[in-house]
This record gives sequence, structure tokens and C-alpha cells, in this order.
Amino acid sequence: MNTEILGVIAMFVITLVIGIFLGKYIANVYGYKKTFLDPVFEPVEKLIYKISGINPARQMIWKQNMYAMLTINLVWFIIGFLILLNQSWLPLNPDENPNMSPDLAFNTAISFLVNCNLQHYSGETGVSYLSQLYLMFLQFVTAATGMAAMAVLFKAFKDKTTTELGNFYDFFTKSVIRILVPISILVALILSANGSPMTFEGKDHITTLEGQKTDVSRGPVAAFVAIKHLGTNGGGFFGANSAHPLENPNYATNITEMVTQMIIPFALVFALGFYLKKRKLSWVIFTVMTVGFLALAVPNIVNETNGNPLITQMGADSSLGAMEGKEIRFGSASSGYWSIATTVISTGSINAMHDSTMPLSGMNELLAMMINCFYGGCGVGILNYFIFIILAVFISGLMVGRTPEFMGKKIEAKEMKIAMIVALFHPFLILVGTALTAYLPEFGAKTLNNPGFHGFSEMLYEFTSSSANNGSGFEGLGDNTPWWNISTGIVLLLSRFIPIIGPIAIAGLLAQKKFIPESSGTLKTDTATFGFMTLAVILLIAALSFFPALTLGPIAEQIQYFFK
Repeated sequence: MNTEILGVIAMFVITLVIGIFLGKYIANVYGYKKTFLDPVFEPVEKLIYKISGINPARQMIWKQNMYAMLTINLVWFIIGFLILLNQSWLPLNPDENPNMSPDLAFNTAISFLVNCNLQHYSGETGVSYLSQLYLMFLQFVTAATGMAAMAVLFKAFKDKTTTELGNFYDFFTKSVIRILVPISILVALILSANGSPMTFEGKDHITTLEGQKTDVSRGPVAAFVAIKHLGTNGGGFFGANSAHPLENPNYATNITEMVTQMIIPFALVFALGFYLKKRKLSWVIFTVMTVGFLALAVPNIVNETNGNPLITQMGADSSLGAMEGKEIRFGSASSGYWSIATTVISTGSINAMHDSTMPLSGMNELLAMMINCFYGGCGVGILNYFIFIILAVFISGLMVGRTPEFMGKKIEAKEMKIAMIVALFHPFLILVGTALTAYLPEFGAKTLNNPGFHGFSEMLYEFTSSSANNGSGFEGLGDNTPWWNISTGIVLLLSRFIPIIGPIAIAGLLAQKKFIPESSGTLKTDTATFGFMTLAVILLIAALSFFPALTLGPIAEQIQYFFK
């Protein structure tokens, strides 16, 4: 067990070290500074701009950047929807998998479009290789969409007063070509070398050790899994996701995938400091995020390594921890760490079944998605955290009797209204969706595999995962129904684009205001005090919004344990 804990610590430290250096590289990319990879990537970018007609020098206001983001995403959705509806007769379908139903195709296309990758199908039987390739394409472009939006936010605070906030298409192209593709190739090579398939052949026919003949699904797995984690996407090539031995063959690949899914969220926090030359601010933000992350991760590791007390009372050996739904090649400590890392950063991939974790572990997984700003996904983690910075600045300003300011710009009524709408929209989608489903038994109760409190947690988890662009699930839920496909599809759309447009709108409004030089009365946002204030605002909003729902689900289930 001590070895497992050391493995967890090593994963975090490796991620932090890589994240700092990667953050400086990303800041240079978005800041148009020279990097050592320029000779490789500049010709590729110029070719893309020439073919597409993009003028990277053209500056856009915040509305034009958001319009560009929405229109290109609409095109990607239509293409994906049509492919999934017609995949049975399209090329690259050696296993002859059928077309998706319209409601499932709607949900799947939206899910991968919004960087959530909520999967109401199993990859072995639900999609063709052509569909898998297009979904892999979406995993690249959706991650780049979030990163490009974040780059627009950076640009808004770089100049003292401006309406020119860069070019979305340029930021997007640089995110794909200079960051996502090269790292994905490296990760895919590591996975392939350790046994992940990389082929377009159909199922392999094998004979098991018991002498039984069976078919094993395969495909271009290594490439798919690499961007699945790097882009904080999380969609599994197989139904079991990274608990599947072909997606995650051994402990070395487990470390690789864990580090891969966390390096960009870490790096982007440091990129902010390098880009704006405010490294102290980036360390304050990173510290707040890390405190929140550890407050969730440490209890989960302890819960899962201690095992289920009810099983221990029955005389079973729980020395390996709570191993139901876990892989022995990873262990309970690594699985507990993964369960929070993947929900905090909105990847949603799994190396163990979250439905089988202890009740309070499930609660922490839910809280990680409900808070949705500790590290977060590619780009959107910073955008979500920015909303809480605005709220914390406003509250702090009221407490000291000064007009709230951030980065030398006054925060007024318009910015606060947008921030409050974004902050409250997340719990609104989760709680309303769960309440409607619980109220309608034909949509809710009849799709549950577990009755009582855990069944409620299954419904709450599905809408929380959808609203947080996460994609993991309590898999006792029978989610491939018209109700679940359509309702979560709507939540997926709204929860993706409103939390991106809102922060960019605030940044655009602030960018065009007159810059106010720092004075002795200016509230400093790069101090431990302000970091604590931001953390308090985050926890206050999460506690007030979600505590009643958590009481009906995982907390009630945990209390039930003590009365058995």
C-alpha cells in the first residue's frame, strides 16, 4: 500500500514539473514569441491559413471571436450527426456495427462536440472505425476550442485598453498544431509500445486459456486514447474506458494517462502568469485549485484503500482496499486518485467503476464536478475560475468600501450580472434536470439499476457530469433512452457555451474600459488572503446550491451504512 501511495505522489509531482515548463511554452505560443519548434510548425500553419483563407493578423472583438467559435462548432455537429446516423453503410466498418438511432446520434454528436464525451453506447458495438475517427477529430478540435477561448481571455488583460482580442481561428490552429498534435503523438507511441492496438482490422478471433473461442475488439486505440486524455475529453474507445486492458494495459500506461490528462490544465494556470507577467497570481490560483483538489482526492484515496467496513465485518480480507469495480493492476489508491483527478479536470475517463466507490467517495466525485473550477478542462477551467475571481473581487470591494477592480479595470453592474448568471446556471441545469427525472418515474426510476439513495445519486451524477462537461457516470443507470439522450444533450449544449461566452463577454467589456493604475488602496488579487477569499466564495456557492441534493444521495447512503 505504501508503494501505491508513493505512485500517486509521483504522478502529481511529475505533472507539476511538466506543467510549469509546458505553461511557459504555451504562453510563448499565444504571445507570438519564438519557440524551438517554430521551424517545424510555421510551414504547416501557413499552409492551413492559405488553404482555409484565414488571415491570422486580423484582430477580432470578443463578439466576433464567439461568433467564429459557435459557427464552426455548428458545422462539426452536423457532420458528426450525419456520420453516426449512416455509419452502417459508410467505409471503415469491418465489424458491421449498425446506425445509431436519431436520439443517440444527437446525444453522441453533441457530447463529443462539447468536450464532455458522455457515452450512452459501448464502443465495441456502437460505432464504426469511421465514427471513432471523427469522434477523435472532435476530441482535438473541442479541446482547442476551449484553449482558444482562454487565449482570448488572456489577450483581454494584456493591453491596458483595447477592443482587439486576437483571432479565434489563429489561437485555435496554434492549439491544435503546436500543442495537442505533438504531445498526442508522443503519448500514442508510449501506449502502442505497451500493447494498445493501432490497427483498422476488425475483431481478432482468439482462444482463451480455458479453450473457449471469443472475439476481441480492436482498432486505432492508441491514437484515440492519447487525445482522449490530453484534451480532457475522456471518451473511451471501449465501453470500459481506461479500465479496459487494451486502453490502459499496465501501471506504466496508467501513470502516462494520468499525467497526460492533467498536464494541460496545470500548464494553462502557469501560462496565465507567464503571458501576463503575473507569476505570483498564477501561483495563488494554482494553490487554491490544489487545496480544493487535495481536499477531495485525499479522502477518496483513504476511503478506497480502507475498504468496505461491511465486507470486513463479514470476515473478508480487505487489505487491498475496496476492490469492487477496480483493476488489480492499478490498485485502490491509484483508482481513488484517478476518480477525483478525472472529475476535477472534466476528463471523465475512468480506470475503475465510480458506481462501485464508497458513498462518500461518490459524493466527492460529484462535488468535484459541481464546483467545476479546480484545474478544470482545457481552457474552460481558467474561464470557470475567472467567474469566481470576479465574484470574490466584487464581495471584497463591498467589504472595504471601494469600487471593485480587477487588473486595473472597474467591475460594474453589467459584469456582475453576467458572472451571476454563469455561476447560477450550472446548479440550475443539474438540479432542475435531476428533479424532473425523479418526479417522472417512467423516465427516472424505471431506468435505475439501484433503488433508494444510490439510485438518486445515479440520476444526480448523470446531470452533474453533463453540466460539468465531464462524461463519467454511475453506470448502474440505463441511460440509452430518448429521455436521457435528449435531456442530457440539451444540458450539454447549454453548459458548454454559456460558461465560455459569459467570461469572454466580461473580459471584452473590461478590456475596453479605461485602465486604472494600481494605488495603495487597490485590492491585490495575487495574495494568499485573496486566494482564501476566492476559495470561500467557491465553497459557499457549491455548499448552498448542492448540499440538499447530496444529502438525499451519497450522504444518506453513507448514514445508512452505520445503521446496518
